[in-house]
Amino acid sequence: MYKILIVDDEPANLKLLQNILEQDYDLAFATNGNSAIAIARKLLPDLILLDVMMPELDGFETCSRLKAIENTAKIPVIFVTALNSAEDEVRGFESGGVDFIKKPISSHLVLTRVATHLALYNQRKECERAIKERTEELENSYITAISMLAEAGHYNDTDTGVHVWRMSAYAGAIGRAAGWSVEEAKLLEMACTMHDTGKIGIPDAILKKPAGLTEHEFEIIKDHTTIGYSILTHTKKPSRLFLMAADIALCHHEKWNGAGYPEGLAGERIPESARICAIADVFDALTMRRPYKPPWPVDDAFNEIRKGSGLHFDPRLVDLFFSIREEILEVKDMWEERDSQSELYYDIDKYISIL
Repeated sequence: MYKILIVDDEPANLKLLQNILEQDYDLAFATNGNSAIAIARKLLPDLILLDVMMPELDGFETCSRLKAIENTAKIPVIFVTALNSAEDEVRGFESGGVDFIKKPISSHLVLTRVATHLALYNQRKECERAIKERTEELENSYITAISMLAEAGHYNDTDTGVHVWRMSAYAGAIGRAAGWSVEEAKLLEMACTMHDTGKIGIPDAILKKPAGLTEHEFEIIKDHTTIGYSILTHTKKPSRLFLMAADIALCHHEKWNGAGYPEGLAGERIPESARICAIADVFDALTMRRPYKPPWPVDDAFNEIRKGSGLHFDPRLVDLFFSIREEILEVKDMWEERDSQSELYYDIDKYISIL
């Protein structure tokens, strides 16, 4: 049964509307604007019948406030009033009302208008539900595709385990410490998963080589930065996510002192997203097992990051990295546990809101 909130400071008017509607609807009542807002927020009625001429908070202001509250903004409001000027109607519609019922009240008109607007409200909710389901389906597909792209970059890169997901979690933690909002940090995490997308274009013999690379081989592997950038910008309208991911793919091997590749950028010419990713990437690479090395002890890895401050890494970000050491270690432990249990490496719901 639909719920209707009736608001009027005159008990006789409340009783009249109750008599008209009580057989078909679940009713609630309020005698002023403030109590109407409180009841609406708690009850979430399907429709509100709202008197205009009330003391303290009139109907127009009450409606405006209801429309400013997320949970009540979409509830249709019909004004029930003796006012009949064009100016009053304009003000009512501007405040968010959907219709007017003029006093003295006609029971037939009340029943007709109420039924009409409830039907429209229900139809709109069904449309919004269908749109939401379709949007979530598209977003899930989008995030799954990103995850596949991230994994593709490591398809031939042996013994990387959950590297792509763990290092992106490190990056998100550093980003938050650096003042990035929660939503921006989520975007950074997703973008970081694609940092090595360009490795898909590097020969297996180099990626799988269980030893150090020759100078020629190293020159070849450098190309993964530009290959990744090319892949991630291969669209007419790149999103914020892919623009950030492209910057990271291109610049995550640049160094603060300008000695990195592929362009030899230095200092703040390197995008902050890539500077953050560089710390997360190196720390994780040091602490994980590779074909050519055992994992480093955590203290040694932290010390190596500190040695690179001002040379390889942004000094400010290094200080922030050390300030969240406990959080970094918690992330490391969590992902190692997931890896050992063969759990999924990403959580779609975590990222839905940023797309």
